[in-house]
Amino acid sequence: MSDKNPYQELGVKENASFDEIQEAKKRLSEQNKDNSKAVQNIEAAYDAIIMDRLKMRQEGKIKVPERIRFPDKEYETPQNVTSTPTNNSPGWLQQFIDTPSQADIVIPAGVFILLSSIAIFYPDKAQLPPLLVALGFSFNIYFLNRKEQRFGRAILLTLVGLLVGIGLGSVIADVLNSQSGGGINFGSQQFASIFTFFLFWLISSFLR
Repeated sequence: MSDKNPYQELGVKENASFDEIQEAKKRLSEQNKDNSKAVQNIEAAYDAIIMDRLKMRQEGKIKVPERIRFPDKEYETPQNVTSTPTNNSPGWLQQFIDTPSQADIVIPAGVFILLSSIAIFYPDKAQLPPLLVALGFSFNIYFLNRKEQRFGRAILLTLVGLLVGIGLGSVIADVLNSQSGGGINFGSQQFASIFTFFLFWLISSFLR
């Protein structure tokens, strides 16, 4: 409220009747309806006067009409409502795409990079990839289930990633081998494993 006392704010005398006070409030509110700060001051001044009059009634100094009630809440300055950015992607897509935290991206990335490195540099390249893929399969289920607590869905998405990763990775490896005359540094199983780990990372980080 301003530095004026409540009666000055409403432009009435201290011995004004309740009808005069209410009329002043109504008139000023209508005049200042586009000024939220002024309306707040008017409402606050009116409440202060009513509380003062009720106190005086309790002391037996005046009689307050029954229709006058003690203000039951404080008036707040209307705040500007900021609109929340809307997601314009299709509803069906929002059911699958997640907005991961930094940990949801970095931790799975570290695990799958480690498994990919082992697949590339470990001497026993013929037997190791299936074991590594099995570990990656388990880790991917863990990461997905940790986020959503939906174990069945985690298994299903991981299985799809495994089938796509092994199948597509093997095809890409064969194409690269044929184009390079077998000159790439690792075999089809290794490449398919690494490709699968990449898909696992995408699934565990960005799918829900």
